[in-house]
Amino acid sequence: MFLTVTPDFSLPLADPVLKFLIILVIILASPLLLNRLKIPHLLGLIIAGAVIGPYGFNLITRDSSIILSGTAGLLYIMFLAGLEIDMGDFRRNSARSLVFGLYTFLVPMLLGTAVSLWIFRFSLLSSILLASMFASHTLIAYPIVSRLGIVRDKAVSIAVGGTMITDTLALLVLTVIVGMATGQTGNGFWIRLGVSVVLFAAIVLLLFPLITRWFFKRVNDSISQYIFVLMMVFLGSFLAQLAGLEAIIGAFLSGLALNRFIPHSSPLMNRIEFVGNALFIPFFLLGVGMLVDYRAFTSWETIKVGGCMIVVATAAKYIAAWLTQKTFRLSVDQRRVIFGLSNAQAAATLAAVIVGYNVILGTDAQGEPIRLLNESVLNGTILMILVTCVMASFAVQRGAHNIAVQEEFDRSGEEQPTEHILLSVSNEETADELVNLGLALKSPQYKGGLYALKVIENHNANDKELKRSRRVLQTVVRTAAAADNAVEDILRYDLNISNAIVSVAKERNITDMVVGINRAKAIQPDSLGRILENLLVENSVGTFIYNAVQPLATVKRQIVIIPERAEREAGFVQMVSRLRSVAQNTGTPLVFYGSLDTLGVLKKLLAGKPGTFAYVHYADWSDFRPILRHVRPDDMMWVVLSRRGGFSYNAEMARVPRYFSRQRPLNNLVLVFPVQVGINEGTRYFT
Repeated sequence: MFLTVTPDFSLPLADPVLKFLIILVIILASPLLLNRLKIPHLLGLIIAGAVIGPYGFNLITRDSSIILSGTAGLLYIMFLAGLEIDMGDFRRNSARSLVFGLYTFLVPMLLGTAVSLWIFRFSLLSSILLASMFASHTLIAYPIVSRLGIVRDKAVSIAVGGTMITDTLALLVLTVIVGMATGQTGNGFWIRLGVSVVLFAAIVLLLFPLITRWFFKRVNDSISQYIFVLMMVFLGSFLAQLAGLEAIIGAFLSGLALNRFIPHSSPLMNRIEFVGNALFIPFFLLGVGMLVDYRAFTSWETIKVGGCMIVVATAAKYIAAWLTQKTFRLSVDQRRVIFGLSNAQAAATLAAVIVGYNVILGTDAQGEPIRLLNESVLNGTILMILVTCVMASFAVQRGAHNIAVQEEFDRSGEEQPTEHILLSVSNEETADELVNLGLALKSPQYKGGLYALKVIENHNANDKELKRSRRVLQTVVRTAAAADNAVEDILRYDLNISNAIVSVAKERNITDMVVGINRAKAIQPDSLGRILENLLVENSVGTFIYNAVQPLATVKRQIVIIPERAEREAGFVQMVSRLRSVAQNTGTPLVFYGSLDTLGVLKKLLAGKPGTFAYVHYADWSDFRPILRHVRPDDMMWVVLSRRGGFSYNAEMARVPRYFSRQRPLNNLVLVFPVQVGINEGTRYFT
């Protein structure tokens, strides 16, 4: 006999399999259908939530599972906003973010308070609380700028930084107003609030990086790393709640704290974005749509209040964006992006109205409760959330699209450099870090151009050796694919490993190659090793000889030591471009040590480029101790060398590899040999 199960199609649906199936169909169909109509798919998910929700066809209730997934999605949006920020740009734009944050807080507060007092006839406390709802906003349209690849535009940096400021201030206003309304604002209240906020910020911004660095140095498993990151997001959010703030502030600060440990081009970053954009964020948008109750809009009072709230909130946010544009001379499209990102009212607004609605000040003559915010404001807020999310989606879509098109047009007018990077891999243990360095060396806007080579010296290699070699290449391909990059794997038989590498470099037009070393085995007192020595004969390829002692994600600074006259080498500009990509992809600063002439050229090349750069005069290659005294355990060292006969060659270079392997055995080390096409073939690095 067979057990038969009769599906239950009664509404709302109770079958979890069917509920999840419907949600997945909506998530899949929304972008496919709405892209043809040029409607942001975020808006489609909100509308879909209203249609299938309890106030629509009642297919799915907004139960605990939707709320849990939606909360995770909201925190994910704020976390990604902090994680994807270029910290160099963020620091440079911090003053602008502060100005915009004050604009987008003060303008809605002043305008909202005035309207509430004179039009709605609310009390002063209710008016200030309602105005704080206009001041706060949610980065609901952030996935649009992320998808279009303009998260590093200064308009986005300004808007994201300003969001943290205005939401923090608005939620502090909420805390204070509720405390005043309930008579709890004594001296102890202010002391507790101040101490808890400072303690929370210190824990997230100072302790979280220490914990993350410790964990990433000891755990390489990709799943464990992702779960750890997710745990830190929710821990930061919970600590924010303990401090009397909203969880979204904790999620954003967690993103800032973990920013330097998750490079933009890393597999871990790709996993974080994939899971968030595929599941958590769509659940949040569907949950927002489920809040829309069309029945509340049949009341004239609700429509009047809601309409007025929409006008005031939108006008205030537009004025703030316009003031920011004029203050910092931004473009119209940048203003659209700032306005769109700051206009959507959702999470913080909803939290404030619910708290205000639940605060009962007393009862009227009929015994009805007198609330801090009445039912008309509650229903009007739902209408405001729907309309502002729609307007924000369209504004960001238009502005971000135009900015992305303009950036692509600007790049098309430039000569695009070719990037073909060869990773010479020998064993599975070092493959991941070689891939990570190869990805860091690539310009962020380019995909592909990566090659992985494994050489088998024995033509008669047995099946075990062949399987091991293929497994090494599969590891490289899998790691790069996790970061959304394709790698062409090459298996080559040759009696001479260096000859095989050089041959492949010529066949595939390789511009740079990354070779891994074990300092304990490869570097001898007077030699880099036979294979590496032979590789350096090929002087038309930039060569990076890499020893990874710790994960690239845990590195704090990149220390670059450059010899005199290095700027005269043929591959100097290409090398600087690669180093700049490393700084941009890892979010770490570059600290250059070199002669005054070399540093002067570097400053010109890097002027106006994204990233954080420092320049230290140093030209004595006979004694590196002054530099090493400033090297920290989490620094990565790049030593630029030259083949014999090069413009920047000096006799002291022969001892550099061995010297640094002994003096700094716990720091990552990269020996860099730029392109030097003018050197005679057959020239060796050592005498």
